[in-house]
Amino acid sequence: MSQAENCIFCKIARAEAPAVKIFEDEHTLAFMDIYPASDGHALVISKAHYKNLFDMDPALLTAISLTTQKVGWAILRALNPDGLRVMQFNGASAGQTIFHYHVHLRPTYSGQDIRSHGRALPDRDHIKDLATKIRAELGN
Repeated sequence: MSQAENCIFCKIARAEAPAVKIFEDEHTLAFMDIYPASDGHALVISKAHYKNLFDMDPALLTAISLTTQKVGWAILRALNPDGLRVMQFNGASAGQTIFHYHVHLRPTYSGQDIRSHGRALPDRDHIKDLATKIRAELGN
């Protein structure tokens, strides 16, 4: 089995695994993080499998950047956080846990812990409610 066949993000992109989707176009997909570090924590991925930034097709980097900006603006408008961290990890020692290129959009709120990854599985209905608010700002 290839990396792409086994990759959870590839399975999400192929609709073979569940995800709370926020935005999708021909090359990219944005969905809610299943282990959010904060309310509204979302991920933007390339639908095609690339291990990390240095493996990426440069043309797809542009598409991912545009989706990241679009979804980031929607998160800011929908949830009104104090800030928004945009993060991307390359390699296990850098914090990458899923080896499919992705960007984290993590809203920050005053006084909140700013760890990179969440630790506990939250209420799925709460994640769906947040996604609905974000999608409304995208016009989806």
